[in-house]
Amino acid sequence: MRYLPLTDADRRAMLQAIGVPSIDSLYRDVPEKARLKAPVDLPSHMGEIEVERAFQAFASANIGASAVPSFLGAGAYRHHIPATVDHLVQRGEFLTSYTPYQPEVSQGTLQALFEFQTQVALITGMEVANASMYDGATACAEAVMMANRITGRKKAILSGGLHPHYRAVCATHGRWSGFSLDAAEPDPEGDEDLAARVDGETSCVVVQSPSFFGHLRDHAALAQACHAKGALLVVVVTEIVSLGAVKSPGEMGADIVAAEGQSIGVPLGFGGPYLGLFATRERFVRQMPGRLCGETVDVDGRRGWVLTLSTREQHIRREKATSNICTNSGLCALAFTIHLSLLGEAGFTRLAALNHAKAVQLAERLGKVKGVSVVNDTFFNEFTLRLPKPAAQIVDTLAGRRILAGVPVSRFYPDKSPLANLLLVAATEMNTDADIGALAKALEEVL
Repeated sequence: MRYLPLTDADRRAMLQAIGVPSIDSLYRDVPEKARLKAPVDLPSHMGEIEVERAFQAFASANIGASAVPSFLGAGAYRHHIPATVDHLVQRGEFLTSYTPYQPEVSQGTLQALFEFQTQVALITGMEVANASMYDGATACAEAVMMANRITGRKKAILSGGLHPHYRAVCATHGRWSGFSLDAAEPDPEGDEDLAARVDGETSCVVVQSPSFFGHLRDHAALAQACHAKGALLVVVVTEIVSLGAVKSPGEMGADIVAAEGQSIGVPLGFGGPYLGLFATRERFVRQMPGRLCGETVDVDGRRGWVLTLSTREQHIRREKATSNICTNSGLCALAFTIHLSLLGEAGFTRLAALNHAKAVQLAERLGKVKGVSVVNDTFFNEFTLRLPKPAAQIVDTLAGRRILAGVPVSRFYPDKSPLANLLLVAATEMNTDADIGALAKALEEVL
């Protein structure tokens, strides 16, 4: 590595100090099948023009969600983002700012985060929210660990309607943090009984609303069942726009809310950067991960902003930290705040209504296709279809016709054959009548 100043002797000394025989041994927890056996198949060097041409060729092999009728969802949703959002987040004052360690020179950043926290608390129906996290999946795992600290217990129950990626991240944290998971089987019908699984060892029950399969349920009774056994209810929201139309987690009795904020202000990406939202009850604030911005007054009585709570390991000793989250996705949080401010309460509820209306229109149209049935009795802007053939094959065929028909459930559960014919389909305000007609017509022809 030509830019690293370390010598072979330096590397040997560091390996000896940490007690491992080689650099390769640092990666022993990475599955063997995930490790490269040789360098990636790319030229060792090219000129700038050649590099641009090569990557343009790579990019042209993709079908972008904005270029064709797209009904992709499953935790990442395409919504309209006003040009104002992009313009403001690229201002130098925001784009180049980092962690607001010095409040006297970070008032703008701190105030923006304070407003962000206020918005998240309002739409989730909770009392306090932190200054954001990596993404919804890591926020979910942090919620479980927070529940463990509060209750002193080490077992979490995961709904069969929780996104598989969120389940996997919880499992990874559980492996190394020493807590266990009681993960229910995938629940495409939306009729699981989680209250019956709660016992005296349960720290929390984690549910998703709307569920991974699109179902909407009122979890108030489940919250009461959890509290009766001394457990907490964690509600996960992957489509934050839904909170403009449905009962908030706070109204249902949730103790902790972990959510993905990508739908507001943050474009689709190949895995991110996205935006984790985290909110809870005020009595639990000392156990909340991450950071909290607060309002104060200076010596002259003027309003100001500070970091009120900093319980991550960058600020305090690791053994006392509530989280090892090392960044707060600040620019994505700012985009969220600007977009939601532009919408306002009326605009937010109107956006949610548009999404639901489009999904209803789509479900009614696709439900008329021979051999296709809508699994859900309730949904917001995403639902599950049952097809007469494996969904992955249909998706691939329609992608060849330049239609992104949705996400096959088998992509997440490849070993569960009863789920092979299920297809997750999402509609947002970005889908036109022509898009819906094109999908229905193509699906009829393919089937």
